[in-house]
Amino acid sequence: MTDIYPAIEPYASGVLDAGDGHGVYWETCGNPAGKPALVLHGGPGSGCSPSARRYFDPARYRIVLFDQRGSGRSTPHASAPDADLATNTTEHLLADIERLRRHVGIERWLVLGGSWGSTLALAYAQRHPERVSGMVLHSIATTTAREIDWITRGVSMFFPEAWQRFRDGIPPAKRTGDMAGDYHRLLMDADPAVHDKAARDWCDWEAAIVDVHPAHTRHPRWRDPAFRLGFARLVTHYWRHHGWIEDGSLVRDAPRLAGIPGVLIHGRLDLCGPAITPWRLHANWPGSELHLVGGAGHDARDPGMAAHIVAATNRLAGR
Repeated sequence: MTDIYPAIEPYASGVLDAGDGHGVYWETCGNPAGKPALVLHGGPGSGCSPSARRYFDPARYRIVLFDQRGSGRSTPHASAPDADLATNTTEHLLADIERLRRHVGIERWLVLGGSWGSTLALAYAQRHPERVSGMVLHSIATTTAREIDWITRGVSMFFPEAWQRFRDGIPPAKRTGDMAGDYHRLLMDADPAVHDKAARDWCDWEAAIVDVHPAHTRHPRWRDPAFRLGFARLVTHYWRHHGWIEDGSLVRDAPRLAGIPGVLIHGRLDLCGPAITPWRLHANWPGSELHLVGGAGHDARDPGMAAHIVAATNRLAGR
């Protein structure tokens, strides 16, 4: 991505005791006296990426990133043999965000989120609008039952061969029709042969439906077995519960965000998250902007996506 700022390193980092046995990794980058900004990564389970630091002008922003429970450098990792996800829910993540905000001494911050991170950002802003100075959301999802059914079943009309491999990853006797639930049971199986295969099958499907641009390259993280397992366990855990979010409430309650500057950026060719979701969100969010990026899919690395994200953070830097 050539449209983002040069690589930077954190000037501070640590592990926050979030309770329930969880340690949440966090870091701050850029200008300690700059405009505060929070990055919410996707997945769930992707972990924060060094490239996300580069969406902000480091001279103008104080950038805070963290690895959500069970992912990245947070502990325990969801790939652990004894992983227990009972205390890993959206409510727990919202509480972690507030705990982190107080820990780093910030009153209000701009919130940037992509994919699942946009769901979490919307849930946070609607819960704590007084803490949000602006929002930049990309590759937008709201984790409704309809979206999850589309991404695990409906989008198969565009990827029939990949979906057949995805479906065949579930033994016929264990198929219930709930792809996320069926895969989650395989992923939590104690037998490494079972959960490792399920993780590879799940991640192959996710990678297939993101790969829409001719120049797209698969992210190297997919080669890491621990990443695949932790990621797939967390995604299926959240999806089978529809993110613990009342269905459709994030779009319905978007009027609560009136007065908060919001920029919505979405790939026109995002097949795993069709543009109807940001379109409806924009229609319900007074004063929001919607930018549909031609030629781009779900991946923020697709042409045009990063340029729009950086343009949005630049414009909001002085607000």
